[in-house]
Amino acid sequence: MKISIITLFPEVFDPILNTSILKRARQKKLVEFEFINLRDFGEGKHKVVDDKPYGGGVGMILKADILAKALESITKNITTVSSLVILTSASGKPYKQYRAKKLSKLDHLIIVCGHYEGVDQRFIEKYVDEEISIGDYILTGGEIPTMVIVDSLVRLIPRVLKKPEATENESFSTNLLEYPQYTRPENFEGKKVPTVLLSGNHQKIAKWRQQKALEKTTKIRPDLLK
Repeated sequence: MKISIITLFPEVFDPILNTSILKRARQKKLVEFEFINLRDFGEGKHKVVDDKPYGGGVGMILKADILAKALESITKNITTVSSLVILTSASGKPYKQYRAKKLSKLDHLIIVCGHYEGVDQRFIEKYVDEEISIGDYILTGGEIPTMVIVDSLVRLIPRVLKKPEATENESFSTNLLEYPQYTRPENFEGKKVPTVLLSGNHQKIAKWRQQKALEKTTKIRPDLLK
């Protein structure tokens, strides 16, 4: 899979993508990253990429023509059919686990990092397939949401994780939060590991985990049960 990222700050991605699972995925050539610095397509001496909004208002808007040039530098070389252009945006659709699974199956994903007060609507309408938001709050830019999206989908690519089953029974995979987990020591400050987990009876353990997952979801995220 190839992931191309259009951003004003490509340098912020290096520490994340060169650590842990993401680093191993790159080394195994299971995923390839490409960074396009939007500033390279800016206008004039100062490489301007934004301008004031028509109609007035606070803040600046990323220019459609600049974004289009940056995107074209990627798409002119695309040879795969399975590709998608995403814009990180506070007004986008909420990002969910099922969406991460679908994105992980693409051959080529292009992510445009939103910035400032937004992006010229004409660019969105012509070039963007989907706007994604990672939550109901505002960030200073789209780089952190992009990292979230990348991290969530790369781990789902086949052979990235050593144990494929690790992604099957985690939170949101079945509309339930994951059941409580325990490890050694068996007794921690007077609190013991539930007896059923020590029983060796896998049928009872599975039933207990399902029950606890339901209880946890009901208490913390009842909206998932709808």
